[in-house]
Amino acid sequence: MDKVVHINRCAKVVKGGRRFSFAALVVSGDGKGRVGIGYGKAKEVPEAIRKGTERAHRALRSVNLRSNTIPHEVFGESDGGKVMLRPAAPGTGVIAGGGVRAVLEVVGVKDVLSKSLGSNNPQAIVKATLDGLSKLRTLEQINAARA
Repeated sequence: MDKVVHINRCAKVVKGGRRFSFAALVVSGDGKGRVGIGYGKAKEVPEAIRKGTERAHRALRSVNLRSNTIPHEVFGESDGGKVMLRPAAPGTGVIAGGGVRAVLEVVGVKDVLSKSLGSNNPQAIVKATLDGLSKLRTLEQINAARA
């Protein structure tokens, strides 16, 4: 499952006018705990999305989940983006906006509470969400580390 989080239009001013190019931020996941992000740039929007999707598929990595939510509260940080993720009771749904929602939906989380703090930059928010998800540990992992 792929989701386009943001498309950025960039203009270069040349003698005849403006030349536009596009950049697409894409998140990919299998809905079973794997997620990746990709950033594709091209002269056309569909080509930028295709490139971003390819890069996201190459960057897939696993995340520890507990049934339909996350094992514990976590705080992710990347650049200026800060994201707080908190497990929620079954039936709550994904309480998140923009980039955070896209990442959580493709990774397969059904019930979670989130708050985005700091930067509103889509790339920073998505990376901060991934940072938070990568910090998640299951009960077995924590007990094994303590032993």
